[in-house]
Amino acid sequence: MQQALEYAEILDVPFAYSSNGDAFLEHDRTAGCGVVERQIPLDQFPTPDALWARYSAAKGYTARQETVITQDYYYDGSGKSPRYYQLIAINRTVDAIARGERRILLVMATGTGKTYTAFQIIWRLWKSGARKRILFLVDRNILADQTKTNDFKPFGQAMTKITHRTADKAFEIYLSLYQAVTGTEEEQNIYKQFSPDFFDLVVIDECHRGSAADDAAWRKILEYFSSATQIGMTATPKETKSVSNIEYFGDPIYTYSLRQGISDGFLAPYKVIRIGIDKDLEGWRPEKGKTDKYGREIEDREYNDLDYDRSLILEKRTELVAARITEFLKATDRFAKAIVFCENIDHAERMRQALVNANFDLAATNSRYVMRITGDNDEGKAQLDNFIDPESTFPVIVTTSQLMSTGVDAQTCHLIVLDKRIHSMTEFKQIIGRGTRINEDYNKLFFTIMDFKRATALFADPDFDGDPVQIYEPGAWDPVVPPDDVLNADSVLEDLSGYGDDIDPLSAEAPPTGKPVKYYVDDVEVIIATERVQYLDADGKLITESLKDYTRKTVRKAYSSLNAFLNAWNGAERKQAIIEALAGQGVFLDELAEQVGRDYDAFDLVCHVAFDQPPLTRRERAERVQKRHVFARYGDKARAVLQALLQKYADSGIRSVESLDILKVDPLTTFGTPIEIIHLFGGKQNYLAAIHELETELYLEAA
Repeated sequence: MQQALEYAEILDVPFAYSSNGDAFLEHDRTAGCGVVERQIPLDQFPTPDALWARYSAAKGYTARQETVITQDYYYDGSGKSPRYYQLIAINRTVDAIARGERRILLVMATGTGKTYTAFQIIWRLWKSGARKRILFLVDRNILADQTKTNDFKPFGQAMTKITHRTADKAFEIYLSLYQAVTGTEEEQNIYKQFSPDFFDLVVIDECHRGSAADDAAWRKILEYFSSATQIGMTATPKETKSVSNIEYFGDPIYTYSLRQGISDGFLAPYKVIRIGIDKDLEGWRPEKGKTDKYGREIEDREYNDLDYDRSLILEKRTELVAARITEFLKATDRFAKAIVFCENIDHAERMRQALVNANFDLAATNSRYVMRITGDNDEGKAQLDNFIDPESTFPVIVTTSQLMSTGVDAQTCHLIVLDKRIHSMTEFKQIIGRGTRINEDYNKLFFTIMDFKRATALFADPDFDGDPVQIYEPGAWDPVVPPDDVLNADSVLEDLSGYGDDIDPLSAEAPPTGKPVKYYVDDVEVIIATERVQYLDADGKLITESLKDYTRKTVRKAYSSLNAFLNAWNGAERKQAIIEALAGQGVFLDELAEQVGRDYDAFDLVCHVAFDQPPLTRRERAERVQKRHVFARYGDKARAVLQALLQKYADSGIRSVESLDILKVDPLTTFGTPIEIIHLFGGKQNYLAAIHELETELYLEAA
């Protein structure tokens, strides 16, 4: 029963049952019948209707509330349904609104489907008639467009997006960029064309970006529609000395954390590569009379990473970072999507140029291989949809500063590069969230964070993935933004730091003329002084032990002995499934191959590192199969296909053999289309049986 109760609490269900085969033990978490635990005969297990009646009575639902609570979810017939944590968020929200709550906060880690959750909440309230006119507010235009064409599509003709600063009152579901309905002049406040009671539900996506501050534009909209029920949704509730989501919305009705998402397998685990550059760690002081590349004498003082890419540009540092990023991609996958976060727009442009030069072969072939996507660049912003589209190859590497830190659904992003100082936990979580999405169809199961500015020290902060805590409710005379939060304020001043440290972020005025904003130094050498790799363990903590040691410990925890692993491997219908399961626990075999040997199969890497077995290269395994002439019973063409697959295994591993997509690749295409190749074996089942036989022969010594 104790185990059942753990599951019941995780799933947020009111009744738990256990049985020894002679009777049931029931635990009523609502205590509605006056008895928490009781035994029930096997033939008297309560019906769903009986359980609902008890639950409804315990909740005290009225007939009207029950109509809202029992409204079903939206199903499109595809089999897609809300995940368990989404169900909890949806149910708790609908329940709270049915009971009359007016301000609700949902905290869900980036990549866990906040928009889909919001859609299901709105759908149930709308279909039940509990809420009739709904406003969904976002702060990025791309979010509104993605929402309309994807998750909110079932609303059809009842939905509109507010554009051209006009308010058409003929719809029921309204999507809007908050900037589209507000402005500095009163007549630009389009939202006031609606009466204050026009909307009865307002949902604010990424509510940490504006609605938490008393004087924010979002807050004014919320106060205008104060009679409406309001739901704030965020991955990172903002709690500072003067800004509080909790002060406005109340405590979160439900929180689903990054750590829980990774543990459940819904979010991608990650490894961290921390790289220390000598001038960052030691600082740099110019010799007397030292001038920059433009002949300006550099102020004599000690410069450090607070200055770099703001008041001092070390061009060779930028080149070194670009070279290290390129080296990593060449060792893994040069077409793996990557986002490089820079200090400002100027830094992002210089980093783009350095990456173009470091990848001159691919950049010359396609100019979109490296792109800068920042708020001031229309050409770059036009490529954002292509970057996040898994079907689109280009752009591959994107440099940015703030624009892509939130709300960008980059499902296939494999590499996050941090070359900017980050002190805000809100910003840090949002940036890390760009890589946490899983896309199994494109083999996106984990991602890498490459940190040049020690930003990942925030992983050790107790607030990382902790419950949001309200620190302070600002009084009437307290500052809106305290001095220590100025540079971390989420605002439209996104990239003004590109103009130099002399700009006041609040006034946005240019620095006085006559004083150099930045020094550009192109003749100071920099080197990598330290580099270490950390891995996320099952408890969500970064560990610094070697990858070999971590792999050994993790594999042995999953498989108690070599025989246990061999049985699982040989019995698996897809060997790739075991590789993916290990990746979900932080065992990154591609990285392990870099240390042990790139010619080894995943199987040999595991057996060698975890169980001290002598490894065979893929080519050695393939040659052993060829010498045994095991495919003699197949026809000439089918045998040639198997020989080609054996060569593919020798080149790239078992993943290629198990994927039907390999049939679309040379030299397999010389044997016909995938369907024609499968027909050579007498149909799909026979083809798969032949693949299974091939795998059996490859690992024959391991049987």
